[in-house]
Amino acid sequence: MAFNDQGNGKSPWDSSKNQPPDLDQIVEEWQKRFNKLFGGKSGSGKSGSGKRGPSIYLLIAMGLILWVLTGLYQVDDSERGVVLRFGKHHQTTPPGLKWRAPWPVDSVEVVNVNVVNRFKQQTTMLTSDENIIVVDLVVQYRKTNPTDFLFNVRDAEETLNEVSESAIREVAGKTNLDFILTEGRSSIALQTQELIQQTLDDYGTGISITKVNLQDANFPFQVEDAVQDAIKAREDKERFSFEAEAYANDIVPKARGEAAKMLQEAEAYKEKVIADSEGDADRFTKLLFEYKLAPKVTRDRLYIEAIESVYLNSNKVLMDSEGSGNLIYLPIDKLLEQNQSKQPSVPNQSINTPSPQQNQNQDPRIRRIR
Repeated sequence: MAFNDQGNGKSPWDSSKNQPPDLDQIVEEWQKRFNKLFGGKSGSGKSGSGKRGPSIYLLIAMGLILWVLTGLYQVDDSERGVVLRFGKHHQTTPPGLKWRAPWPVDSVEVVNVNVVNRFKQQTTMLTSDENIIVVDLVVQYRKTNPTDFLFNVRDAEETLNEVSESAIREVAGKTNLDFILTEGRSSIALQTQELIQQTLDDYGTGISITKVNLQDANFPFQVEDAVQDAIKAREDKERFSFEAEAYANDIVPKARGEAAKMLQEAEAYKEKVIADSEGDADRFTKLLFEYKLAPKVTRDRLYIEAIESVYLNSNKVLMDSEGSGNLIYLPIDKLLEQNQSKQPSVPNQSINTPSPQQNQNQDPRIRRIR
């Protein structure tokens, strides 16, 4: 091609071919297409009315398309879509890309049914033994039924809050303080969860309780010191009661044993006294019989036995020496020692010592009585 060859009749330095198309040209192209679609003329007229009609149709069509596209919505795997038609429940859609009639015909409420929600609640209440206690309660729940959650109650979560407070008050009001503060937390949490779930099911809230935790249970700080003193006094009372019971368990069997022993000793003493009395009576009867046979001999024998019984524990020696005025010296201590060495097993043995000046008519008797 020569330097001055025009080719298509345009200058090679003309920069108009590198510019983007004009907006009017784009609109004109779309008008031609829609005119063909709706049966209009493909040429563009020069009058203003000829251009205005296709432009309105184009705008209406584009607005209609956009309006229809607004009906598209996405539901995730953990969600459910609740379609409302003129404010009334129409259907519940599963996860995925869905379409519903655009506003104002339909609207969509998306509810997450898998996520576990939680809220914490602090409540002051009275126990069954009339003690004030502050309870920190944590409730975990899921929205398992989206339709019931949205339509059966005005505010399901606010209802859950009120039901939880009412349930913990009812359970704690039937339980004493010591059980709540010690081993009863898990039991109280389980009872509260069952009561909350039962009430929510009666209301039809579409909420399922997954867990109820009793995080803390304590006294109000205004009365904490007084309550701690009361608890300490109660513990001291129980401790003293246990000590008294242990002492009673130790002393009562001993006392019963002593009583039984005394009863047995008394019974034995009774039997002994009766036996001794019967023996004395029998001995007296026999003695009376002997006395009638030989009164003098019996009197002498009784006298001697009486003297022996009187001087049984006395370290004295009685000497019967009629008609003798001599003083007889006897080594009593030596005689006692010799007697004990010879006969240690017979401590109470009589010793008869003859008098050195004994006449034939005399009958001296020496008797030692210990």
